[in-house]
Amino acid sequence: MKKYKFFTDFDREEKWLNEMARSGHQLVNKAYSYEFAEGSPEEANYRIDYRTFKNRQDFEDYRMLFEDSGWKHIAGTKSSGAQYFKQVMDQGDEDIFSDVDSKAARYKRLSEMWLSLAGCFIPLFAVLISTGAINITAFVKPKLLYFTPGLWEMSGTHFWRAFLFETPFAFFRGFGWVILPIFILVYVIFAYKAKKQYEKTQQGH
Repeated sequence: MKKYKFFTDFDREEKWLNEMARSGHQLVNKAYSYEFAEGSPEEANYRIDYRTFKNRQDFEDYRMLFEDSGWKHIAGTKSSGAQYFKQVMDQGDEDIFSDVDSKAARYKRLSEMWLSLAGCFIPLFAVLISTGAINITAFVKPKLLYFTPGLWEMSGTHFWRAFLFETPFAFFRGFGWVILPIFILVYVIFAYKAKKQYEKTQQGH
């Protein structure tokens, strides 16, 4: 079974995974979606860390460190960031983090990741503005975005057929760039929320 959900709070995500386990759905993988295997309900204990690794060996050493402490690595790759662990029955501590600072640090790394993504789009947006690829006049003269010859001289059915056909292309031609500032804004918001969660966790709340 697959489920599509999005979390910006690791604590809420862990709670949801534990609730899924109590309903008989055990996490087996996490990529674009959560993949669950159906089984017997259990009181599972999932924990999530956030780390990326430069090489495979560092990632394997990281996994083995936790597995030696009683935590099975369920999902995550060396570059995925989010790493999912499940406590092995009757083994290991109740948490994978030794103290509040290490638990909070995952939110700091997550915040930095969101900011880096926002930073990737800013130069591209600046280039589009400097090269004139963004047509600001389209906001006041949207007719300039329609290239069908004689479109505005047409009438009746012929006009609406041609107009409706070209409108999606005209929109993306003139306003497709809007997705860039939207992405930047969304990533900055996520970074801010992760930072606030970092500060909250650091305070031990």
